[in-house]
Amino acid sequence: MTTFLIAIFALTYAAIALEEPLKVNKSAAALVGAGLLWTLYAVAGSGNHDAIDGELASSLVETAEIAFFLMGAMTIVEVVDIHGGFEVVTQRVKAKSLLSLVWIVCWLTFFLSAILDNLTTTIVMISLLRKLIGPREDRLFLAGLVIISANAGGAWSPMGDVTTTMLWIGGQVSAGAIVTRLIVPSIVNLLVPLVMAGFLLRGKPLIGPEEPEAGTGHTTAFERNLMFALGLGVLLAVPAFKAITHLPPFLGILFGLGIVWAAGDLVHRRKPHEVRQRMAIAHALTRIDMSAIVFFVGILLAVAVLEHAHILAAAATWLDHTVGRLDVIVVLFGLASAVVDNVPIVAAAMGMYSLDLHPTDSFLWEFMAYCAGTGGSILVIGSAAGVAAMSIEKIEFGWYLKKFGLLALAGYLAGALVYIGQAALLG
Repeated sequence: MTTFLIAIFALTYAAIALEEPLKVNKSAAALVGAGLLWTLYAVAGSGNHDAIDGELASSLVETAEIAFFLMGAMTIVEVVDIHGGFEVVTQRVKAKSLLSLVWIVCWLTFFLSAILDNLTTTIVMISLLRKLIGPREDRLFLAGLVIISANAGGAWSPMGDVTTTMLWIGGQVSAGAIVTRLIVPSIVNLLVPLVMAGFLLRGKPLIGPEEPEAGTGHTTAFERNLMFALGLGVLLAVPAFKAITHLPPFLGILFGLGIVWAAGDLVHRRKPHEVRQRMAIAHALTRIDMSAIVFFVGILLAVAVLEHAHILAAAATWLDHTVGRLDVIVVLFGLASAVVDNVPIVAAAMGMYSLDLHPTDSFLWEFMAYCAGTGGSILVIGSAAGVAAMSIEKIEFGWYLKKFGLLALAGYLAGALVYIGQAALLG
């Protein structure tokens, strides 16, 4: 059975990685893979139905917590966007040269992605670049740096990257520790490629677009400010909610979504029906990327089979005996996330290593959050932020690899060394 389970998972992985040439959505591949794996596991374990049902129920609860959290967070972000709330930030970005704009945009992306998430922040910032930069070559160069900045910013926040969120919800890391211990390595991860890229941009003028885009006309300044403050306030309050109540984060985000929903309805209660419909959360729900959530559900359920079949534990033992060094193993995980989606990689790691041997906030989990979150910047297909930028600006794989592959790798390794040194000093 073990051989067949590994073969099915490998084929599922291949289908996910080859989504573009196969023309089959990776969410579909993940669901088919999960279905086949659980079917084979159940048939092979005939006579043990109660135990398998219990394992499936446990995996479903863990997966549902992540799915509900992502759905709530993505909806809140969409509500802010519908109201033009991000203009509160983007309208304040002013620069006189291309180099100064790079520094402003990259640091804004870095901190904004920690509050929202790296995918949403990338979309927002690339939309901003279209309003600020005319030449396509300059805009693409900044888009590449935005990818690195968004992934670096997402790594040190429990809500900045889906893999960090998975580790947070799973109890592998705590919000306070992940922020305080990963922010310096993440800053180094951004600073190294930013300084290197700065030498290429010195003296280049900032050329704006020929026809600047107009802002939204659907909301007032008060409504934009209110929904921006309320949306970000809810997202920032979720870690505090978990720390105070010890309830899972998905409940906090759904609680906050209810508050944002009610506030939006009250703000627009006197407006015409068609305007209320356009601004309602029900409309925002239609805009969130449900296929991404379905993908997470499918891949997490697929990985769960390997965990219950003790395949992941055996893989961890093999790595320990073959490689030996835990820091090297985690660095390799991060490099692999540049080629393969980081969600199944982190899900596999969570199944390979137990909390008994590696408790909450231990070296393994914190370093895993950094490596999986930032390793994807090395290739444009290695992260959700990169795929989003690739789709919006039609960035070519080879172009990104040539321009940013070494920059991102240098930042990744520099940040990794900083974290290893920091962990050695602090114990």
